[in-house]
Amino acid sequence: MRRAAVTSRLLGLLLLAGGHPSTGFAQEALQPYQLVRSLQFIQDRIATGDHAALPMQAKLLEMADARLRTADAEDYKDPKNFRALLVYGMSGGNPVTVEAATSRATTDPQSLAIAQGVIDYLTGRPGEAIEALKPIDPMALPPDLGAFLALVKGSLLAGDQPAAALGLLDQARLLSPGTLVEEAALRRSVGIAAGQGDAARFALASTQYVERYLYSPYASQFADSFVTGVIALHMSISQDKLADITSMMDAEREKVIYLRIARRAAIDGLNELSAFASARAERGRDGNTNQDDPRALLYASLSTVTSGTIEDVRAKLGKIDRTRLSQGDRALLDAAQAIAGEVVAPPAALPQEKPAPVAAGQSPAPKIATAPGADHSGLPPVEGAIAEQPAATAAPGGPAANAPDTAAVAATSADAATVMPASAPSPAAGPEPIDPTDAAMTRTRRQLDLIDQMLGAAPK
Repeated sequence: MRRAAVTSRLLGLLLLAGGHPSTGFAQEALQPYQLVRSLQFIQDRIATGDHAALPMQAKLLEMADARLRTADAEDYKDPKNFRALLVYGMSGGNPVTVEAATSRATTDPQSLAIAQGVIDYLTGRPGEAIEALKPIDPMALPPDLGAFLALVKGSLLAGDQPAAALGLLDQARLLSPGTLVEEAALRRSVGIAAGQGDAARFALASTQYVERYLYSPYASQFADSFVTGVIALHMSISQDKLADITSMMDAEREKVIYLRIARRAAIDGLNELSAFASARAERGRDGNTNQDDPRALLYASLSTVTSGTIEDVRAKLGKIDRTRLSQGDRALLDAAQAIAGEVVAPPAALPQEKPAPVAAGQSPAPKIATAPGADHSGLPPVEGAIAEQPAATAAPGGPAANAPDTAAVAATSADAATVMPASAPSPAAGPEPIDPTDAAMTRTRRQLDLIDQMLGAAPK
């Protein structure tokens, strides 16, 4: 409360200064640490959902930058001002300002090491930043600086040392509860826990984020991590736990989250999860159902498009108002209708084997002649079969991204060539004929996946 009252008075001064010709004199009247504390106060309000404070954040960053750039060596002899410089840098400040101010400051070696690590971090040199900050314990620093340092170190180690990163993010939250630092630490913990396969940690961090920071302007990043984590951990997170987390959201956000989960789950073939999420999206709250939302109907249909009720699915797909869908979802609708059409289409007739010619005077005993292009077993190639392509053709992230049809065909061919029933004859007897319906279903499912990669996973 005391900090809020002091900062409110400072903000009043800043607002007056912002509309007065002598703004520079007002900035000079404030110490760097005062400006940076005001910046932190505004950022904390933003984290809890005060979006109206966003313009003030930009103004305070500008004013703090100017004051820190003009501060002299005498100013930085005050440890509070040098800590403010470091916090400013880790709050989205200008690395040029941090480097210039550090070059003329006289302070202790540890503070200089932190400054160098911050500069490396801001200028895209993560390896150097890790080395500079490695020996420094955030818990041994003043809380305002330690919290930011723990957040930065945790972010830097997230890729190579996720367990250590989660520990550092916990320290950041402990040192600075209820702030933008905690918001960022929780948000990043959700993604790291999902990548580690830690369902309990993922659920806990998600619950805490939704409880405290659902209206943060950065909540869309949490939503991305949350949906990705639910898909990755679908075997470990119960539907009840998922419902518990989303029940803390407002009705519109809950619906959008379930729509996104349903879409991703349907494309990934997680039919049970897709059906659950689609039903939750349609159900709505307080008697306000979302059954007329074409997205919910589309995603529910995607999860059952190859089921035994295909005629019902086709009828549902035909009723969807495509004008209410985004461009990406219209492409998914087209693909779903194509897959449904392939399922009910009559299978193409397989070619009949022609009897081998019998030479005059020979016994009419059956014998299969080796046709041109046949394999070593002597069986003729199946008409219409696609030659198996190298596996690299459909490798994720490779040329397939620019050639979806080729990738889908190659992947279908490879799958069809390797998936055999348990009673399949030995290779010497030759390959089983490829069922055209199965091949069409597999190919179109691959096309669905490629479309989603190109168009993005989130509905508009």
